[in-house]
Amino acid sequence: MIDWNSFLWFALPASACWLTAGSLIYSRKSKLKALSHIIMLAGIAIFSAFIIGFWISSERPPMRTMGETRLWYSFFLALVGYIAFLRWKYTWLLSFSSVVAVVFVMINILKPEIHSKNLMPALQSPWFVPHVVSYILSYAMLGAATIASIIQLRIIGRGKNSDKAIFELTDNLVYVGFGFLVLGMLMGAVWAKEAWGHYWEWDPKETWAFITTLGYLAYIHIRLQHKKHERLALWLLPLSFILLLITWIGVNYLPSAQGSVHVY
Repeated sequence: MIDWNSFLWFALPASACWLTAGSLIYSRKSKLKALSHIIMLAGIAIFSAFIIGFWISSERPPMRTMGETRLWYSFFLALVGYIAFLRWKYTWLLSFSSVVAVVFVMINILKPEIHSKNLMPALQSPWFVPHVVSYILSYAMLGAATIASIIQLRIIGRGKNSDKAIFELTDNLVYVGFGFLVLGMLMGAVWAKEAWGHYWEWDPKETWAFITTLGYLAYIHIRLQHKKHERLALWLLPLSFILLLITWIGVNYLPSAQGSVHVY
């Protein structure tokens, strides 16, 4: 049986694979670069095996606790980072996704949680899995977009013209990530209607989610309507990602959120 006590035996090999792949991708030798692809996929496969096994042994989707959402964030960061690397060929993108995925793995190793098989009635909904998956996918993509924006700001800060290819990458990551963000919010509203009778209650989590959405919407608006304001658009992404982290993690520590339906 694969339970949380087994996590270490999957997490360490997967992390080693991701970090190795993130290093080998910079090699000038084509064989080592090709090997990095195999190693990256091996890490994703190992981590997937744990998630599937843990899901089966828990008899519920492993998405209830903060540690379980970090589990999915590590998985999607590695997966999305690799797919984005295949599409745009930026080696830093693979390295970034690998390193950050491992950071969240390490947090889960150093901060183990109690994982009950039981779900509160409100979480026993068909909307539970797609709602959480949609949000975590968006977090992974928007995290990658944030790093791309920082790289672009460094390029502009050196007095050079912005890199159009990096802007294309950033825009596409934000567009898709924003789509998943809004989709997750809409599914959450439908789920809330079924569970509590209201689509929206301005719960602290909902309020910060709405503020986060406005941040990314502002970026999209500037990029589509006012492309000359490159610096402003780029600075919006780190700011919006901070808002995202407050929504995902920070709200749980606010006194006003202790009675929230999103804290369980």
